[in-house]
Amino acid sequence: MADFFKKLFGSKETPTQPKVIDNATTAPLSDQQISSIIASQLPKYEIKQLIAGVGQSVGKQRDHNEDSVMALTSTISGSSENVPFGLYIVADGMGGHQFGEVASNAAIRLIGGSITKKFHSFLYNMPTQALQESLQEVMEASIMDAHQYIQREAPGSGTTVTAALVLGQQVTIGHVGDSRAYAVYADARIEPITRDHSLVKRLEELGHLSQDEVDNFPHRNVLIKALGQGESLEADIFTIPFPQNGTLMICSDGLWGVVNEKDIFRIISEAPNLHRACQSLVEAANAAGGPDNITVILAQLIG
Repeated sequence: MADFFKKLFGSKETPTQPKVIDNATTAPLSDQQISSIIASQLPKYEIKQLIAGVGQSVGKQRDHNEDSVMALTSTISGSSENVPFGLYIVADGMGGHQFGEVASNAAIRLIGGSITKKFHSFLYNMPTQALQESLQEVMEASIMDAHQYIQREAPGSGTTVTAALVLGQQVTIGHVGDSRAYAVYADARIEPITRDHSLVKRLEELGHLSQDEVDNFPHRNVLIKALGQGESLEADIFTIPFPQNGTLMICSDGLWGVVNEKDIFRIISEAPNLHRACQSLVEAANAAGGPDNITVILAQLIG
């Protein structure tokens, strides 16, 4: 099995994390120092394992839910390999299109089903042959299957999708639309992992909009890519290390569009566990008006 994982991941090295320098001071501790102290006192685990939480709400201004979510988490450990496995998917059906909820639900089921079928024998049986595709090829094929199914079975509809396949300490991302994946760190950094496929993002990249204009753009929900839309589709597919000492967050724009990054970090850092953090993030989005459906997944690799 070790050769199987080497083939999937190659010999990528995880970037070395910067050393934290502790300088004595009589000043009050900063938020970063407090977070570092808390992190150093967390319990240690002998094996790497994934934990995850999920939160969802229809919001305050919608009468039905066009978001769909899938979260699968598994850790297999014994005398040889320790294999944390997770599959996390958020899909946001396109509002104003027929069967948006059908499209998003089809996306998570088809993508999730395709990927889990590929890895079932390697996770739960003794593998007898190497997987022929890379993780990125598996992700891309599953997204294309979902795209073609939606075009065929629910014409006129569409959906975003952001999927994260965690295997070992690597994350393979598949992304179309404007749902997002972030890495959230204990030092208050929140780094976007995905890039929106939206009109406002494209205009910003071309230099046609300032940050103030981006924040107040009247057509922020217009996508330039979506599953089920257009004859051809090119998804963003890439593999990165799992955020070291951090949290992987995947969410729909019902969360990131109304709750700022500072509040997202505060809610996650103050929550006693990931499940409570997810519910608190949903509550914050609803408190901000809940203009859209809200979905969030939080995952950590501990040990």
